[in-house]
Amino acid sequence: MKAIIIDDETHVREGIKLLGEWRRFGIREIFEAKDGEEAKTMIKEKRPEIIFTDMNMPKLDGIELLKWLHESQMTSKIIVVSGYDDFHYMRNAITYGSFDYILKPIEPEILNETLERAITDWKKQALMRESTLENTKVMNEIRPLYWDHLFTGMINKPTIPSDAKERVQKEFGIDFTKEQFTIALFSINSIIKKNFDGDRDLAFFTILNICNEIVWANRSGVCFRNVNKEDEIVIVLWKNKKDLLQKIQTCFLTYCQMKVTFAVGNSSQQLHRSYQTAQQTMIKHDLLTAPKKGIVSYGEIHSSSLLHLLDYTQEIMWALQSGRMEQMDQVLNNIFTNLQTAHIISLEQIQVWENQFDLLRKNWLKEYQINEEISLYNGRDYWGEDGSFSYEKFKDAKRKEFHELIHFLYRVKYQKEKNSIQEIEAYIRNNYERDITLQEIADRFYLSREYISRRFKAEYNETITNYLTTIRIEKAKELLKNPHLKVYEISFKVGYQNEKYFSKVFKKIVGLTPNEYRITVMSK
Repeated sequence: MKAIIIDDETHVREGIKLLGEWRRFGIREIFEAKDGEEAKTMIKEKRPEIIFTDMNMPKLDGIELLKWLHESQMTSKIIVVSGYDDFHYMRNAITYGSFDYILKPIEPEILNETLERAITDWKKQALMRESTLENTKVMNEIRPLYWDHLFTGMINKPTIPSDAKERVQKEFGIDFTKEQFTIALFSINSIIKKNFDGDRDLAFFTILNICNEIVWANRSGVCFRNVNKEDEIVIVLWKNKKDLLQKIQTCFLTYCQMKVTFAVGNSSQQLHRSYQTAQQTMIKHDLLTAPKKGIVSYGEIHSSSLLHLLDYTQEIMWALQSGRMEQMDQVLNNIFTNLQTAHIISLEQIQVWENQFDLLRKNWLKEYQINEEISLYNGRDYWGEDGSFSYEKFKDAKRKEFHELIHFLYRVKYQKEKNSIQEIEAYIRNNYERDITLQEIADRFYLSREYISRRFKAEYNETITNYLTTIRIEKAKELLKNPHLKVYEISFKVGYQNEKYFSKVFKKIVGLTPNEYRITVMSK
C-alpha cells in the first residue's frame, strides 16, 4: 500500500512520517507534496490508498483538493490534518467525503488509531468493489446467454408468456400488438472452420456482435443464437428492414471472405410462424443456386421429391459384394446424375442421404457379423472456401464413404474366408487317420465343395487330397522310427486300410518303401 502526506510545512510532514506505524499497517511507500497542485499530479501517478492533507495551503488549498478528489471518484481514504478547529473546514471535509479530521499537534495514538481504521475500511470497500466488478463481469457474460434462451423459447412456442413480452419490450422497445416480424436464419458452420479454428463460442460471440451492431443501430431487429441448434443464428426484424441483411452479407464478405445465405420466412405478428417458414426455407432451398441470390425467401421454395438411397439398395449391395471400386463408382455416378437432374440438392436432401447411408452401412456391417464399434469415415464437409455449397466436395465425400466401406468389408470377408480355410486345414490335420471326404468338410463348414477346393489350393498351394496324403506320410515317417510297430499297424494308424497301397503311396512320395526308410533312419 501507498500513502501521501500533503502539507506546506516540512516539519509537519516529517512529524507524520515519524509518528506513523507504517510497516505494521502494510504501507511500503510514502510520498510528500507541499501543496494541493503538486499533490494532484502525484496522486494521479502513484494512486495512493491513504491521503493525509492539510486544509490551509498555498496555490490549491485542502478544500479545493478535497473537491477534486471527490469529483475524480478516487477510492483513497482521506484524513484531514489541520491546525484549525474550524466548522467551515470540517463541513467541507465531511461534504467531500474525508474519512476523518484530526487536529494539530498530532498525538501518535490518535494518528495510528485513525490510520488503522482508514486502512481497515479501505480493504473492506476494496473487497466489495472487487466483488461488484466480478459480478458485473459475470452478468455481462450471462446476459447474452439469457437473451439467447429467452428468444429461442419465443420462436418455438405459439404463445409468448406475458412476462417475456414485458422483458423484451422494456429492453428493445417492441410492441407485440403492432409489429410484424420477419425472421432470417443462417448457419455459421463453414465460418467456424475457416475463420475461428473450430472455436464455436468465439465464432458466435464475434458474429453476433457484427450482426447486432448493424440491426440494433437502426433499432430494427435483434440477432441471437438458437440454443436448440448447433450452428444457427436467428435475425428477428420488426421494421421489415431486409436491406440490413445485405449489409450483414457485405460485412461477412469483407471481414471473413465468406458468402452467407439467409433463409427468410414470411412476415407475421407471431414469431414462431415466421420462424417455421424460415426453417422450411433453410432446409428446402436449392444449395446450388442460393449463393448467387444470397437471400432466399419462403415464396421461392419449390416442392421437389427427395432421392432415397434405399431405392438403390440392390445395386449398391452387388457392388459391395464384388469388392470392385469401378462397379461401385458406376452405381454412384448413376445416383449423382439422377440427384442433380431430377431433384433439388437441399439440406433436407443431404440429411436424408446421410441418415439412409448410416442405416444401410449399419445393416451391412451386421450382415458381415461385425457388431463391435468401429470408426469409419463420415463425410460432412461440403462447403467451399467462400462458404458456398460445393457439389464436387459432396460427391467426393460420399464416394470416399462407400470406398472405405468396400475396403473394410472386403478385408473382413477375406479374413473370414482365410480363417475358414485355416479351420478346415486344422480339421484335416486332426482327423488324418480316417477317410475324410470333401462333402463331409462342405457340410461341416457350410461352404460349397467348389469354393473349398479353390480357396484351399490358393492358400496351401495343393489340393485337399494331396495335403491329406502329405500329413499321413509325415506321421508315418515319425511312427517308423519306433522299431516295435509293424508296417501294417502304422498303415492303419495313418488312415490306410491296405498295407500294400500305403507302401506304394509312401514310396512314391519318399522314394523308399516303409521298410527301406526305417532301415535308413535306424542306421543313422
